[in-house]
Amino acid sequence: MFWQDDDDQQELKVSEEIVDLVFNIDCRELPVDHAHSLGSALCETLPMLGEDERCAIHSIHLAGSQNGWERPDPKLGQKLVLSRRTKLTLRVPSEHRDRIEQALSGVTLDIDGHPLTIGKAKPKTLSRQGTIFARHIVLEPGEDTDENAFLMRVVTDLKARGIRVKKALCGITQQIDTPQGRLQTRSIMLADLSSQDSLRLQQEGLGSHRRLGCGIFIPHKGIEAVKQQEEE
Repeated sequence: MFWQDDDDQQELKVSEEIVDLVFNIDCRELPVDHAHSLGSALCETLPMLGEDERCAIHSIHLAGSQNGWERPDPKLGQKLVLSRRTKLTLRVPSEHRDRIEQALSGVTLDIDGHPLTIGKAKPKTLSRQGTIFARHIVLEPGEDTDENAFLMRVVTDLKARGIRVKKALCGITQQIDTPQGRLQTRSIMLADLSSQDSLRLQQEGLGSHRRLGCGIFIPHKGIEAVKQQEEE
């Protein structure tokens, strides 16, 4: 854990230069590790998603426990069973919003043999909340066993970008399979950011593989929620 208390939060009007497009979807189930298949299918349908560095694809995430049953284990070949409330979210430049909606609405993707039909979308502005969370940050060698090395690299990298980290807590390590090999990732929560720094991180992300759901920050409830995430 990295912790440093200090100054005042600043209020900031939320820019809509980058927004989340939240799509309704019709899909019965997906593999737990679906990031590469989803990203590839979306970029094949709409190549600009892979060409514009500002675009990011959220992985489709469900709660760790649903109605009393445990989160599926990908090692056992178990699947994510989606509900009608499950959404597909893309983080995109507002200038391309209409084009992306028109290109994807009504399209059915093949995600490892599972059909996923994309419906209508609603835009969602980014949050100026000072606590944000990323489920996947791509690790450098050794960081899967050394939390402190990971935290200090993140803090140093963000400081070089002019973003001051006062409180950070890393979470579980996970793996994402790709044709080029397996990516090791770790979740992280950043707390007590200024509104401006929070928005910058949500807009710009952190690290590589944004089309695989990595480096994407979302607003979060705080440390207790991260602990719950670790248990899922």
